[in-house]
Amino acid sequence: MPAVGGFDKGTGKAYPGNLTPYVTVTCVVAAMGGLIFGYDIGISGGVTSMAPFLQKFFPSVYRKEALDKSTNQYCKFDSETLTLFTSSLYLAALLSSLVAATVTRKFGRKLSMLFGGLLFCAGAIINGAAKAVWMLIVGRILLGFGIGFANQVKLLPSYWRSPQHWLPIIHHYWYSCGQYIELLLCKDQGGWGWRLSLGGAVVPALIITVGSLVLPDTPNSMIERGQHEGAKTKLRRIRGVDDVEEEFNDLVVASEASKLVEHPWRNLFQRKYRPHLTMAILIPFFQQLTGINVIMFYAPVLFKTIGFADDASLMSAVITGGVNVLATIVSIYGVDKWGRRFLFLEGGTQMLICQIIVATCIGVKFGVDGEPGALPKWYAIVVVLFICVYVSGFAWSWGPLGWLVPSEIFPLEIRSAAQSVNVSVNMFFTFIIAQIFLNMLCHMKFGLFLFFAFFVVVMSSSFTSSCLRPKASQLKRWLKYGKVTGSGPGMSTMVLTAASNWSRKTTLLRMYEGLLFILVSDCWTYIYIIGCS
Repeated sequence: MPAVGGFDKGTGKAYPGNLTPYVTVTCVVAAMGGLIFGYDIGISGGVTSMAPFLQKFFPSVYRKEALDKSTNQYCKFDSETLTLFTSSLYLAALLSSLVAATVTRKFGRKLSMLFGGLLFCAGAIINGAAKAVWMLIVGRILLGFGIGFANQVKLLPSYWRSPQHWLPIIHHYWYSCGQYIELLLCKDQGGWGWRLSLGGAVVPALIITVGSLVLPDTPNSMIERGQHEGAKTKLRRIRGVDDVEEEFNDLVVASEASKLVEHPWRNLFQRKYRPHLTMAILIPFFQQLTGINVIMFYAPVLFKTIGFADDASLMSAVITGGVNVLATIVSIYGVDKWGRRFLFLEGGTQMLICQIIVATCIGVKFGVDGEPGALPKWYAIVVVLFICVYVSGFAWSWGPLGWLVPSEIFPLEIRSAAQSVNVSVNMFFTFIIAQIFLNMLCHMKFGLFLFFAFFVVVMSSSFTSSCLRPKASQLKRWLKYGKVTGSGPGMSTMVLTAASNWSRKTTLLRMYEGLLFILVSDCWTYIYIIGCS
């Protein structure tokens, strides 16, 4: 059996262990956490560009898009109910993520996984069998609730210290399987392909549900609930070795240290933590105002709006999705080599230039009246090219760094509260942008791209001139590490294990975990779009 040890997140210490079935299944289930989220980002844009779907649930949109050729090109898909179908998921995910954190702390990660998987299954089934718009909305809300709980799954590699080199392999396997499955589902020509697409979300949901039943609870979670003997037994089964005493003791020490952190929400509003609170709000706020979700949510719809034919719009979405996946890989290697500040500045500049060019191209072709018509082939290629450059700029800067940087700059005493704020703000503005985008496109026309370009200027100038340092070796300047003095054995003058994550080796380990999860989500979005092409 291959040797696969664990890592202490504070010291980079290696622990003995083997590659056990539990670790393998953990990696698979953790990958599903990314797949299930990325699937639903892409699926809404895919089905809303299908004529049978629009004809059944949104006939007014279908008439404007397919029958009324005199319709203003910018307003073809303008429907609040249609956007609610997409955005309702993120509002539900926002609410459930707050509840899921409490449930996970009290009852363990297994229950959160099981509940999330069941909710996701229910939502997918309701969407796939929908007869009316209200069923679509209810299904999406259940999917959102499921995401809030199922997102706990993505933390499994961190908690179980799974072998990191297995995650890309498992990701590629599910990428290939998902590509084939979605290709079969979306090629249906009987007018009910949208049912298969929406119902197909049940596949990764079932894997999470079954995984929650067969996987043991995490030793960390059991220790936090006082089940020390059970945690040690589970750790032996996970590692496949009997010598787990050192790792177990370190887990207990880290758990005891974390309990000494009191009132994180109260601490967050103290004067000395105002910069951290500001970053927790502004980073996800600006991340959404880059306009990237315009592409990821509504790629086929957007391309059809600006004059692409059906097949051309889907193929263009395939291309931009592929660029997103590949560019995310660049950030994995570049974030420590070039530094956060450089990537923020370069990505912002790249997005700004491309948004101005795309706005100019669309404005020249359709003007402010949105005169209908198809783009010439060469013109369409230019538009897609600059949108791809824009997507790549986001994918190696504000995309991954919007999640990585907040996780690095929050001290332990406010980390849980600050991360909750960060995720909540991100979900809230994701909901807002998804809900109002098509209406904004109708009223602002090509100026919508200039609107997002303005915020790119604001956020790039703000963050690149602030405290962001160019190298990971300077991360500890951002963080405040406290020493905790206790009365128990081993508790005198020790550094909080959970906080001491600024070493180069451990920083890279955590960075790869987070970026790989983002990459899996991006790949699943790409799988859906390429299957529909």
